[in-house]
Amino acid sequence: MSIITKKVNSLIEYFYHWEKETPDKVFLRQPKGEHWHTLTYAQAGQEARKITTALREKGLKAGDHVGILSKNCYHWILADLAIMMGGFVSVPYYASLPRQQLAQVIGLSDLKALFVGKLDEWGDKSAAIPTGMHVVKFPHYDGNARITVGEDWNDLIANTIPADDNYKPNGDDLWTIKFTSGTTGTPKGVMHLHKTPGRIMYDEYENDWIGMKHIKELRCLSFLPLNHVAERVAVESATLAFGGSMSFAESLDTFAKNLQDTQPTLLFAVPRIWTKFYMGVLAKFPKERLDMLLKIPIISGIIKKKIRTALGMRDLQVAATGAAITPAFIKDFFKKLGIHLVEAYGMTEVCGSFTNSPALDSPTDSVGQVIPGAAVKIDEETSEILMKSPYMMTGYYKNPEKTAEVIDADGWLHSGDRGTVDDKGYLRVIGRVKDAFKTSKGSYITPNPMEEIFMKNDYIEQVCVAGLGIPQPIALLNLSEMGQAADKATLEQSILESIKEVNARGARYEHVSTAIIDQNAWTDANGFLTPTLKVKRWKLDELYQPKYEAWHEAKDKVLWM
Repeated sequence: MSIITKKVNSLIEYFYHWEKETPDKVFLRQPKGEHWHTLTYAQAGQEARKITTALREKGLKAGDHVGILSKNCYHWILADLAIMMGGFVSVPYYASLPRQQLAQVIGLSDLKALFVGKLDEWGDKSAAIPTGMHVVKFPHYDGNARITVGEDWNDLIANTIPADDNYKPNGDDLWTIKFTSGTTGTPKGVMHLHKTPGRIMYDEYENDWIGMKHIKELRCLSFLPLNHVAERVAVESATLAFGGSMSFAESLDTFAKNLQDTQPTLLFAVPRIWTKFYMGVLAKFPKERLDMLLKIPIISGIIKKKIRTALGMRDLQVAATGAAITPAFIKDFFKKLGIHLVEAYGMTEVCGSFTNSPALDSPTDSVGQVIPGAAVKIDEETSEILMKSPYMMTGYYKNPEKTAEVIDADGWLHSGDRGTVDDKGYLRVIGRVKDAFKTSKGSYITPNPMEEIFMKNDYIEQVCVAGLGIPQPIALLNLSEMGQAADKATLEQSILESIKEVNARGARYEHVSTAIIDQNAWTDANGFLTPTLKVKRWKLDELYQPKYEAWHEAKDKVLWM
């Protein structure tokens, strides 16, 4: 009988099962150029067990907090397994955190040890680590920064014996503390128990909600930050529960090839990644020609197979999207290729998704229906989405005041999102409560629906509708590769048509007066995007608000900067 048919108290129990029952099965795959380094379940278990011994020899006890600072790689998973094997609490961080923010979250974490690994930059980050803390550095990954502090992982492996006690945490023990991305204010440490991810996987199997139980060979490519709840549940937890394999991307430059080599059967990506896939297809097949070919019965099947194989989605059975709202036109496009994007809407505070859209006829402008055992209601005054989930956090670490702010006396979690629910239970997210802003005319603007219309333009990669304190909203734009390659006249005319479409749907006070093309790329590295690739609206306001009035009053409707 498969372990997934039983309720377990922790993810590590899944691993122990597969380590024993399928020791020679490939578990982890790390690319290096043209080659893949692989570890079986048995090999991964031996290496993780040695690290558990090393941590214990440093004096760590069950319940102590251990941090992980690294991009996704197989050592990240081994470190996480070692933490669970020792009964420690994992505290993973975004790999892109600058020194000051890293020092802030480490200071909030009560760490006893820290793993440091695959990073783009190291610089002065060692100053964020308290003197005397136990630090273990992963083996160096080519093309990444050299870590200058800590004991070497391989040295520890060579000089320790593997732990053999198969420690099993109590289900009510603390599993992890996940810090929010901290786009505004002090990051909050979301606490989840060991039993939560195990229950999520068991409930998925019992309810057949997403369909993972029908995947004969679970293969995943892990590339979104593993400290984020979506990747931790949808990829790491699923792999452990179903005895699958996890592959990793070597770098941004090799991502497409790594995906093609993996041909995952389950793939989770954020909307911006799905949009990049979409634009990559259109760069090879103009939209009108592709639509025509997909209507021809025999040709359609050949074209779909060719595109899916080139994308690395030949064998894809479950395609998930989340961490931000996915535009309906993106879902419609992939449906033409025979790929149904299952939207996952939720929060770190509910350990992942709260609604999903597994049904093929789910409205593409919705985020689906609530997961089994959950409940939703809409606040009558603010239209805020309130949720109850069987996978709720126990609270924010050492922050009962903030916990009380988000979970009310009746147990409803306040999402901060605005939305509606139709008579079939489909939830539609309108936008963030705090994203709405007031123009100088006193009218409130909800930017998200307007932004979704702009995003249908293939020349646009990112958009932020802004305008706090000016008479009409404006649109700040980042161009896609297609947009950057287009001639100026064609591009500007296309953007004017998008403005016209946006303005045709709304009241006069919602009409966009001007579109401004920002030729500086918005990225995670320069602080314009969160690590899950959502636009930091406040950052753009902070930088550009002094120019809003002049842009609004400009004679031309499309401006460049």
